[in-house]
Amino acid sequence: MSLTKPQTRIALVTGAGSGIGKACALALLDDGWTVVFAGRRIDALQAAIAQSAHAERALAVPTDVTDAASVVALYASIQQRCGRLDLLFNNAGVFTAGVPLEDLPLEAWHAAVNTNLTGAFLCLREAFRLMKAQSPRGGRIINNGSISAQTPRPNSIAYTATKHAMNGLTKSAALDGRAFDIAVGQIDIGNAATDMTTAMAQGMAQADGSVRAEARMDVQHVADAVVAMARLPLNANVLNMTVMATGMPFVGRG
Repeated sequence: MSLTKPQTRIALVTGAGSGIGKACALALLDDGWTVVFAGRRIDALQAAIAQSAHAERALAVPTDVTDAASVVALYASIQQRCGRLDLLFNNAGVFTAGVPLEDLPLEAWHAAVNTNLTGAFLCLREAFRLMKAQSPRGGRIINNGSISAQTPRPNSIAYTATKHAMNGLTKSAALDGRAFDIAVGQIDIGNAATDMTTAMAQGMAQADGSVRAEARMDVQHVADAVVAMARLPLNANVLNMTVMATGMPFVGRG
């Protein structure tokens, strides 16, 4: 059974079971989109959808973004159930433990690269295939870059490297998408208040060797920013946006 109606906008959010992904997926539902919630755990996806008053416009699809076959199956399900895709929020990602560079296990490096970089590429690739082929063609892709795409934290080489690489994915895809009405942009987020950032409020290692609590912002502000980017017509694009807690130690020297 199709979830679509005339003029329905279809969005896909990866990592939609928690944190930033969940907040943005719910905000898109509130804005009138039909939203595909993708993530590894079906129970988390269903729990997220249950928080919305618009659950009839949501679809949960268990997906491992590090597995190419799983990503292909996700997009096949979208095409079958929804008929098209208008927006991808390429959000799924993992942190690595904050350890000295020389102590980082190779397995942790691979985990970061496989999810944050390869997973983002796989979702981007399948979005391009669908958006090029659908009628009317085109769509929008928003990559979650993180402030670490601009400036690293201490002891974060794997996460930082993958997020710097996201800049390359975004710019290259933005260029390649021009001729096919595919607009690609990136949002770099700093200190959104989620379960994954509770340590920031308690104390984080700083570049000067100190440990200090950091300001955080309501994750809803991130969701509002993503919705604003998503609402643009395809002939306009936010290539890069930074949304951050005003008081966090990022601008200047801390």
